[in-house]
Amino acid sequence: MEQPPIGHPGTAIIDSSQDNGHLAVKATVVVALNSPVLVLNLNYVPINVCSVRRAIILLDKGKAELLENHRGQVRTVSRLIDAPSIIRLVYLVKKPLAPRKLSKKEIFLRDQFTCQYCGKRTQNLTLDHVVPRRQRGSHTWENVVAACPRCNLHKAGRTPDEANMRLMRQPKAPQPNPYRMLQSRTILEEWRPYIPWSVAG
Repeated sequence: MEQPPIGHPGTAIIDSSQDNGHLAVKATVVVALNSPVLVLNLNYVPINVCSVRRAIILLDKGKAELLENHRGQVRTVSRLIDAPSIIRLVYLVKKPLAPRKLSKKEIFLRDQFTCQYCGKRTQNLTLDHVVPRRQRGSHTWENVVAACPRCNLHKAGRTPDEANMRLMRQPKAPQPNPYRMLQSRTILEEWRPYIPWSVAG
């Protein structure tokens, strides 16, 4: 099969000049080299998502091994390289789990972008204090939920009991999630065998 010429939209040019004894990558087609690559720890636990460019450098330095390829190749001066999609580090990285900080984005992620009163799933959400601030309600994981504008307006400055509304579930602080870097990303099909758990919560 005839290979596409240099500069073809499906390829990227890599400068194979040595940089401290390793392959130096220079992109002329940024999209190909910026494609996402799932990085697994030595124990096969996902720890990061990097670019194709970074993955090729890690592979060239012997710091990672190739597990899966993208559907495509990257052209160097002398050869074609399969664009990596999943790589595995050859050493174990210890990554401490930091507690999740209370924020609007984290509340929406915890509640899976679902109003905690009517159950409507939407990107158009607001934050609601279960016990209103005017009633000395705290700004904590246990007292803040996602609510659609309609439910928030109806509840106003009342508690759920006073507004005759019921929470879908009792809010609580989420557990530290080692896979949170995947929460807002599109999971590629070839990644799924390495991600058998839900990353939504």
